[in-house]
Amino acid sequence: MKKSLWIIASVVFVIVLGTYLIANTSGQNKTEQADAPDIRKLVEDISTGRETPQSASISATTLTVKDARNQETTYDLPEDEFFLSIAPYVEQTHPCEIHSLTGCQGEMANEEFSVTIHDSEGNTLMKDEVLKSGANGFMDFWVPRDRTYLIRMVQDGKVAETQLSTYQTDQTCITTMQLM
Repeated sequence: MKKSLWIIASVVFVIVLGTYLIANTSGQNKTEQADAPDIRKLVEDISTGRETPQSASISATTLTVKDARNQETTYDLPEDEFFLSIAPYVEQTHPCEIHSLTGCQGEMANEEFSVTIHDSEGNTLMKDEVLKSGANGFMDFWVPRDRTYLIRMVQDGKVAETQLSTYQTDQTCITTMQLM
């Protein structure tokens, strides 16, 4: 009888402990998700210098930020949006695949361009919209994932045009659009 009570008490303890741990773990996950930053705003703040981490880079799927203590934090990008950072140029560029929000520098900083973006299905995302490059010479765009786009940039009669795609293996740093 004592042995049966011991077994029952042990089982009840394990069930109560398991329920407690599951409830607390679920609550923590919800809190962590609720506290997750607005990725688009964080990227913008880093790009414009409002946030100044030691380094930050953005791939097709993640934003990786390293703080002053050299601690690295990785954030998942939105499932339905892709980040493109484009630095048109006339004479100088650099090879790049994954955009460094804190390190990449384009030739044409703080300059205006007329930008048009069409997807391969004929939809127009942007038509002759005048945009200004940042202090780093790049223009940042959030576009739908898993599509192909035709992007055209015009400045002072010079044109750069390219076809880009936004699939999981595509690059986020576009430094190949030479204005001619």
